[in-house]
Amino acid sequence: MHVGALAGETDFEGWRQSARAFRLAGVPPERAAFRVGAGGDGLFDESLPPPSPDAAPFTVPKAFVDLAQEVILHRSEDRFDLMYRLLWRLEAEPDLMKIVTDADVADALERTKNVSRASHKMKAFVRFRQIEEDTGERWIAWFEPAHRVVEKTAPFFARRFSTMHWSILTPDGSAFWDAETLTFGPPATRDMAPTEDEIEEFWKTYYASTFNPARLKTKTMQGEMPRRYWKNLPEASLIPELVAQSTVRTEAMVAAPAPEPNARLAKTLSRMNRDQSFEKGFVPSTLQELDQAVQACRRCPLWRDATQGVCGEGPKKARLMIVGEQPGDQEDLAGHPFVGPAGKVLDVALDEAGIDRDDVFVTNAVKHFKHEPRGKRRIHKTPAVSEVSACRWWLDAERRLVKPKLIVTLGATAALGVLGRKVAVTQERGHGIDLADGAKALLTVHPSYLLRIPEAAAKAAERERFTLDLKRAKTLL
Repeated sequence: MHVGALAGETDFEGWRQSARAFRLAGVPPERAAFRVGAGGDGLFDESLPPPSPDAAPFTVPKAFVDLAQEVILHRSEDRFDLMYRLLWRLEAEPDLMKIVTDADVADALERTKNVSRASHKMKAFVRFRQIEEDTGERWIAWFEPAHRVVEKTAPFFARRFSTMHWSILTPDGSAFWDAETLTFGPPATRDMAPTEDEIEEFWKTYYASTFNPARLKTKTMQGEMPRRYWKNLPEASLIPELVAQSTVRTEAMVAAPAPEPNARLAKTLSRMNRDQSFEKGFVPSTLQELDQAVQACRRCPLWRDATQGVCGEGPKKARLMIVGEQPGDQEDLAGHPFVGPAGKVLDVALDEAGIDRDDVFVTNAVKHFKHEPRGKRRIHKTPAVSEVSACRWWLDAERRLVKPKLIVTLGATAALGVLGRKVAVTQERGHGIDLADGAKALLTVHPSYLLRIPEAAAKAAERERFTLDLKRAKTLL
């Protein structure tokens, strides 16, 4: 058995050098192994033979390199072996990485999803606690990621908390930020991080105040916030009691009288009710004013059956705007875009593409939820061309205020709203289209399409293609 020695659990460069040497020497996968630490001390370890005289220099697709860098972060013991097996097969099967139904390729793609999910959970569930040092305050967090994603995810926190001095300690390694430089250190233990701070009670109060018992779905909550993370979340101690009280609190909410409307909103609504053609002379000067105005829109009949109008959210000036079709059931109730199942798919794809959703203005071509009732459910219906056209006034207003450099349209309805014409998304997908205001548009599919694909391999392939479209968008910014 030939053994490649690796400096650490995520030593991609060490693996690449060993794998290249094995490949040039003609070592088959069943005779190759990779170990962290010194190699060559096992019972069946063999010295590496010289390169085969028939071996020619070889290259691999960039997709393989990107995949390997992600898979190696997975916590499985055979991850290095899996990637070497794929490397070995690429010589005889140069298009192997395109065959997502292949067992090894599918296995590798699934592991990258697990790694991406672990990175996403780290962004969501890291909780900093404040300590005082001689040089000032520092924020410390203890986290136990499902996979080895500290170095992959730490740049996100450096961008998000750029003015803070913080440390993230994990069993795999540590990350440190001094407001200028990001560095990494050795593994840590739980007792090296504080267990509480003065701000914690304020955070618990905030969490309890935002907990909506009427929207509680316990299984969904546990899926989004797995129990393995609870022990390090201050708010987790509140969850059992909040869940237990949800029924009583929901009944109290239903019985309570409706609150008085916001005075500014009431004034706007009164003005608009007097003149339903208000938009002819009304030009919103802020996103907040636009959001309030949409609530009184009567340009098409969709407002009658919707809970509320749902405008876009994001930075006031964003380089990237993403436009979907319309609010879904959950968005209609919550009043926020892309918070339902399609929004979760979009979040993961943005993360995999290296795009921070907080830097994106996310909106829809149509601001009210079009649906038809089926029993207790509200089933989505595609907006008509006339409805998209009527709502384009609001989308254009958002574009004027946000001034994006690039607009990514999700699906045909969104493309119609932005371009003003019907398009075949499959034919124009992934290409930059110049717009009259100087921005560009890039067309791709809607995340809900990915949710409807029944076959697992096809779904994985389309998700990968969707992520590639978003990566393409990033290059156009």
